[in-house]
Formats: sequence, C-alpha cells, structure tokens
Amino acid sequence: MEQVLATRSVSITELKRSPSAVLEQAGSAPVAVLNHNRPAAYLLSPDVYEAMLERLNADLRQSIQEGIDSGPPIQADRVFAELNARYAEPVGNPPRKTGGKRST
Repeated sequence: MEQVLATRSVSITELKRSPSAVLEQAGSAPVAVLNHNRPAAYLLSPDVYEAMLERLNADLRQSIQEGIDSGPPIQADRVFAELNARYAEPVGNPPRKTGGKRST
C-alpha cells in the first residue's frame, strides 16, 4: 500500500458527494483523496500551495546561484567531447545480430 502523506483522507466518492464539506473540514491541512484506498490526489489550500511553490522557487534560485558561484562555466562542447571520449562506443564493425531470420 502506498504511503498516505496527509493526516486527513477522503474517498473520491465522498469528495464528489460533498466537496464543500471536505474543504471546510480540511482547513489549511492537506487532504489525501483515495481511490480504492490508494492516494489518487492531494487537496491543498491556496495558501499551502503558494507556499510550496515559493519554497521550490527559492530552492531553485539558490541552486542556480551556487552553480554560478562555483566557478567559471565549462563550455558544453568540451563537456560533450569529454563524455564521448569516455563513454562512446568505438567505431568499427557493427554489433552482430543473433537469432532471427536471415534476409535473402
């Protein structure tokens, strides 16, 4: 069974039957919407959703700034050349096919 990441949960049927009551009872707490006892969705208040987005954006800005502060950028061509040199298949005979029908 999947982990339910909310203290309150409702079935899809209950949500369809009485959406206003579910939202009112939830307040600012997240609500897990269950389908056959498995989380199908989560309901969040607008304030909680906005706070989550603000936090994600702040974390993203911080990660970008850390990358900028870590030193001079490396040219993409150089990175790809190093990756190709390290991981590319050697050029030569193509791999042999095994099994299957021979073409005539």
